[in-house]
Amino acid sequence: MGSTLTNILLHIVFSTKDRDPLITSKYKVRLHAYMGGIILKEAAVPIDIGGVEDHVHIDVRIKPNNSVSDLVRSIKANSSKWVNENHLSKTCFAWQGGYAVFSVSESQLLKLKDYINNQAEHHRQRTFKDELLKMLEKHNIDFDEKYLWN
Repeated sequence: MGSTLTNILLHIVFSTKDRDPLITSKYKVRLHAYMGGIILKEAAVPIDIGGVEDHVHIDVRIKPNNSVSDLVRSIKANSSKWVNENHLSKTCFAWQGGYAVFSVSESQLLKLKDYINNQAEHHRQRTFKDELLKMLEKHNIDFDEKYLWN
């Protein structure tokens, strides 16, 4: 084969520091759009970005030469800087230190899109902690819960 053909889809999830409810309706849409711009600058394609007051879900398409850790670092650093520089949060805005990332099949993309776009409804019944634990277990990711929430 003379060329490299890929379709690398990822579901990235991370929360605000200490899961504080810092993402208000006042600026949530603008924050998600800003994060999409960061993703584009990193030569990736944002598909969906959503979440609630204490965390975000990002569906993204990356190229094989993209580093997931570099992408997430850029998203988190630049978006928190933007929130703080624009005084959008009443307190200092920060993201948690870590993140979770899951591979996604093209056949599951619409299902993920619905999941991301219905976060408010979803979180009326389940906390972020419960949601993340379920996702980690579903994807067979080993973890030690005492280090999960730092």
